Amino acid sequence: MKKGYLAISYSNRKLFDKEVEGLKKTCKENNIELLVFVDNYNFAANQEKEMMETAFNEIDNTDVLIAELTTKSIGVGIEIGYAYAKKIPVIYIRKKNAEYSTTASGSSTYIVEYENEFDLAESMRELLNKLN
Repeated sequence: MKKGYLAISYSNRKLFDKEVEGLKKTCKENNIELLVFVDNYNFAANQEKEMMETAFNEIDNTDVLIAELTTKSIGVGIEIGYAYAKKIPVIYIRKKNAEYSTTASGSSTYIVEYENEFDLAESMRELLNKLN
């Protein structure tokens, strides 16, 4: 099974429960185990080095990074840049009408804009089917 890494803002994570659940399901249907980093790890404020080392190690062992950037996030931007430097495909996802990130776009392999969790699941299903 391939591995996927979902980069999403910790502070806004709860706003995207439906989208994350849909992504997990869609990835599983395409033989990709999706790691939601902010759901799997917790770090204290003084553990920033450990946090980033852990994130980079997880990204090193992934086949695709999915970056949810409906709300801009410096941390997600760093994860995108790291994956890009490691030549790991990046899928930049955001809700339509959300602020567009030129740096995320410039570092991404694919861009998916979506209306809601159903639209996101369908768009990702189509994209992942093409990649497999």
